[in-house]
Amino acid sequence: MTSGGPAPVLLLATGDTIARGASRVASGAQLAAGAPGVVAEDVLAEPSWDTSPATVFGLARRARAALLAEGFAGVVITCGVDALEDTAFLVELLTADAAARGGIVLTGAVRDRDHPAPDGPANLAASFATARAVRGTTVCLDGALHAPRWVRQVDATSPAGFSSAPHPLLGRVLGDRVVRLADAPPTPPRVAGEPESDVALITTYPGVPAALLSTAVDAGARGVVLAGTGVGNVPVELFTTIAELTGWDVPVVVASRAHVPPTPLEDLPLGAGLAAKVGAIGARGLAPGKARAALAVALGAGGVSAVREWFARL
Repeated sequence: MTSGGPAPVLLLATGDTIARGASRVASGAQLAAGAPGVVAEDVLAEPSWDTSPATVFGLARRARAALLAEGFAGVVITCGVDALEDTAFLVELLTADAAARGGIVLTGAVRDRDHPAPDGPANLAASFATARAVRGTTVCLDGALHAPRWVRQVDATSPAGFSSAPHPLLGRVLGDRVVRLADAPPTPPRVAGEPESDVALITTYPGVPAALLSTAVDAGARGVVLAGTGVGNVPVELFTTIAELTGWDVPVVVASRAHVPPTPLEDLPLGAGLAAKVGAIGARGLAPGKARAALAVALGAGGVSAVREWFARL
């Protein structure tokens, strides 16, 4: 990159709805047309609902290099909104060491480019402004800035369908001005090892067969996340299998489908905390999909003991 003038922002364009029209998919250069100081790169990626771990790992590596080695002021990543909340958190986990060097902003669109009122152009403009003004990883949609750890999609058809509640928004974008409203949660701990791509996510329910867990591991899963209920309840029928898997150094993380505080699993009242007594690790308030991303990264440090220690620092 040549010196002189403000450092540019890198746009990593993966296609999907924000780039899609009736007859063509816009390139990154076309999406960035008219935006000063933006360098665009096209990234071949699957649809959002089918994005592979390898694709997300590649986006994170490219964003890290742009900030740490190439002098970009920030990075904007476009992707589909279906899995944006989990993709953003995984990118944050994988770029924690670059957080102090610039902003990494993930955005997308619900409406395609040919819609009478497309949301993509405004989301891109707001994301470019955010990438220059905010450090660390954020999600920018409908003028609102969300922490990847907190954001959830609550309405799949609305441009304003993402929420951080009960947590605050990090800020809002007004024109080209970014207004900070709250501090971001702590930067997640960095793991030096390579993330694991094969982590199973299993939703629990009354009567769930314990064989689902062992079948997932037999198929190659290096870790399992259980999407429980309440503050972290899972059926007692799973306890024996949880103990067996953790004894084989396969971590089992318990998350909740509800909003819950980041209380360690072992500190929950009797009943909800029983899974910890047989070896399960609490997700510390993460939604199930984000817990899966966190476990994938934590497994880079080792097995059950290393994962338990990493989650304790979340």
